[in-house]
Amino acid sequence: MKLKQLKYIIEITNCGSINEAAKRLYVTQPTLSNAVKELETEIGIELFIRTPKGITLSRDGAEFLGYARQVVEQVGLLEQRYLNKKPSRQLCSISTQHYAFAVNAFVNLIKQSGADEYEFTLRETRTYEIIEDVKNLRSEIGIMYINPFNQRVIEKLLRENRLDFHPLFTAKPHIFISTQNPLAGREFVTLEDLEEYPYLSFEQGEFNSFYFSEEILSTVFHKKNIYVSDRATLFNLLIGLNGYTISTGIVSADLNGDHIISVPLKVDDRIQVGWISNHQIQLSKLANAYLNELKAVIQEYGLPLQE
Repeated sequence: MKLKQLKYIIEITNCGSINEAAKRLYVTQPTLSNAVKELETEIGIELFIRTPKGITLSRDGAEFLGYARQVVEQVGLLEQRYLNKKPSRQLCSISTQHYAFAVNAFVNLIKQSGADEYEFTLRETRTYEIIEDVKNLRSEIGIMYINPFNQRVIEKLLRENRLDFHPLFTAKPHIFISTQNPLAGREFVTLEDLEEYPYLSFEQGEFNSFYFSEEILSTVFHKKNIYVSDRATLFNLLIGLNGYTISTGIVSADLNGDHIISVPLKVDDRIQVGWISNHQIQLSKLANAYLNELKAVIQEYGLPLQE
């Protein structure tokens, strides 16, 4: 077993493709494939499951990757301490539903890292893809919510994929609307108040399901529906069309400007936001640092953390 092989496995996992990893590592695809096969033969396990759509880590591979990352990280520290080598590029990958506080924490992480070189990835993506990213270790952490409606389905999916859900906070439902919306001055709103306004939500692609919706009350009928794929578009439409969406109530003026506000939605429901991880591996230092930044941001918004 060679250190180079461990680095190969890590890069293939990050890329989700042997071809893409070979490009980043400046080696040929056959060289990389052969290195993986030699390692699999030596240790007697299959690290990757190969399908026509690409490769994913096997369960044994996920466990192996956790050890490989620790070894590569420790070697980097040894080289830096005793060989005066500059620190290796810092790597961190996070997948999240469309939450401004997750972006705020990511910004803070990068500012605090102090690294000369780094490769950080933040994926604002669909619910099913967050689970897939963490399952296949493309991301160390995924950020999503559960509530009484989707809890049984989401928790079953997490168990099947050996993922753990760690609560961060529980929020009461709010709507996001423009400051110019006629409902902006209300102390709270009801679903009846919203009937004539366009409802905006994040589309979930191939795995569209009420249980994967990023918004609670996904089975409620809306006369006017608009599906979007990113936060910027959603907020532009909130302003341009006097639309609304349902979320946690946390609005970031730094990221979204001063034209979007939250108003409590009077419904009997809750939103429990948390992070998921693959319980076969230990989180890296950067992943733990991100969680610390995330918790600090949440507390800045006045929400109590759940342990």
